[in-house]
Amino acid sequence: MAIAVGDKIPQVDSLKIMTADGPESVSTDDIFAGKKVVLFAVPGAFTPTCSAAHVPGYVANADKIKAKGVDSIVCTSVNDAFVMGAWGESQNAEAISMVADGNGDLAQALGLTLDLTGGGLGHRSRRYAMIVNDGVIEAINVDEGGAMEVSDADTMMQLL
Repeated sequence: MAIAVGDKIPQVDSLKIMTADGPESVSTDDIFAGKKVVLFAVPGAFTPTCSAAHVPGYVANADKIKAKGVDSIVCTSVNDAFVMGAWGESQNAEAISMVADGNGDLAQALGLTLDLTGGGLGHRSRRYAMIVNDGVIEAINVDEGGAMEVSDADTMMQLL
């Protein structure tokens, strides 16, 4: 069952971010405790919709989002930290934390997985965005199929 408004983000300790010294472990507590966060997830780094529209929308609106009281903007995908780091660099996403959910543990704990094994892409995260305040979900939008209709930056800014 998918997570819902009012639920607490589950504890996941297997997330990674890329640093100058290599991959560094982060937990959901590190990301969300005591902070207001806009989290968005994509099915895969370097994929067409994710690279052409989803991340660029958050990059272009990062200052506006943070001006609404958001402490951080986080992008997650079921990819490794090396891929997420390189993708963030290619997207000029310095204002966004690119968090690798390499094992899909966060996607699974949230109940937001996507089975793309038929296309050779394995198990991924669904495309979604949420506003999380001190670990509690205030708003969540989950896109259906391959669409990006409710998890984009403009839609999330309207909810802030």
